[in-house]
Amino acid sequence: MKKTTLTIIVSVIGAASLTAQNSPSFGIKFSGYVRTDVLYDTRQSSASNGLREGHFYLFPDNVLYDADLVDINASPSFHMLSIQSRLRGDIQGPDAFGAKTSGVLEAEFFGTGEADLNGFRLRHAFTKLDWGKFLLLVGQTWHPMFPTECFPGTVSFNTGAPFTPFSRNPQLKFTYKPGKFSATLTAYSQRDFTSTGPDGSGNKYMRNSGLPGLNAQIKIPVTSAGFALIGGDFKTIRPELRTAANFENPNTLSSLAGFATLHIKTQPLSITLMGAYCQNATDLTMIGGYGVADIIDTETGIRTFANLTTANGWIDLYTNGEKVQAGLFVGYSKNLGSASELNGPLFGRGTNIDYLARISPRLLFISGKFSLAAEFETTIAAYGTPDNFGKITDPEPVTNYRMLLAATYAF
Repeated sequence: MKKTTLTIIVSVIGAASLTAQNSPSFGIKFSGYVRTDVLYDTRQSSASNGLREGHFYLFPDNVLYDADLVDINASPSFHMLSIQSRLRGDIQGPDAFGAKTSGVLEAEFFGTGEADLNGFRLRHAFTKLDWGKFLLLVGQTWHPMFPTECFPGTVSFNTGAPFTPFSRNPQLKFTYKPGKFSATLTAYSQRDFTSTGPDGSGNKYMRNSGLPGLNAQIKIPVTSAGFALIGGDFKTIRPELRTAANFENPNTLSSLAGFATLHIKTQPLSITLMGAYCQNATDLTMIGGYGVADIIDTETGIRTFANLTTANGWIDLYTNGEKVQAGLFVGYSKNLGSASELNGPLFGRGTNIDYLARISPRLLFISGKFSLAAEFETTIAAYGTPDNFGKITDPEPVTNYRMLLAATYAF
């Protein structure tokens, strides 16, 4: 079935490409790359701590002792994968409503889950209407907190996660750009990157709230080749429709995030810094989440919820060479716990982690459309026990060293 679907997609793309070549008024330009990654880790990472057989690496697993007090998770692993290979079509069309029109359709073989490895999945699918100073984007693309103009240039597919927000969302984004300054307002939902709750991960928690997520940010030029992004984010979820006693639970949970990014491009070095203060950031592929604050009615089991908050920061430095590029990524994430006392289970990612830290130098060799890259990534996770406010007591760090080689052929 998947092979048939992929054949149809390729046939349609080929027909569209032929039509584009014969029409001066619109067209589609295809690009993408074929990539293979070779991975070696000194420590295990489970499915929740690293996606797609560890290809999208987040952080190492906690210690797991056997009867002889040997840490089972201190075992190494090796893997090779080509699932990051992708195809993109950039579309230009005739004007509509007095605006220039464009669109993007992009997919890859990363799959939608561990059971769908190698599956052909949608990454981006959006259209734009551009009136010059005003722009409207409709469709699925990067979450507005992901800095598309200056994201970390790591060799690893995690692109700096879980220290930087990482998510793609269906959205409506309105941009006002009178010059180098711009302001955006976005309303979004969730699809592949979702919140979690009593029934596991899923987008139903945001859907059942009846509200979209909202994001507002501004872009400010700071030099001739540099800028700053400053913004805020608001979302609401409804963790459960009904209680274990089969009573409706009307309580929702609203979460806030604030973020700032600074990007400076010079010759030969470019620097990007980002800081983010996030509540319930599971859907952004970060640590955190929320917990049960109180059971307000023991007979019905109706519960209220409170956010777990994290502080996150990273810096990425890289050279701008055409043949050889060097870079360094450093990230840190801290669990700040909850402002309210918690009296029930926690829902999230890494809720027993006090802090995460990462340093990963990289080196790229480029020849035409072909590149070879190497990265040595060190990630530390400090595990402990959450107290009544979700803060971690007696944290003990564990470390993973990842050696990564990547070969990429772009087209």
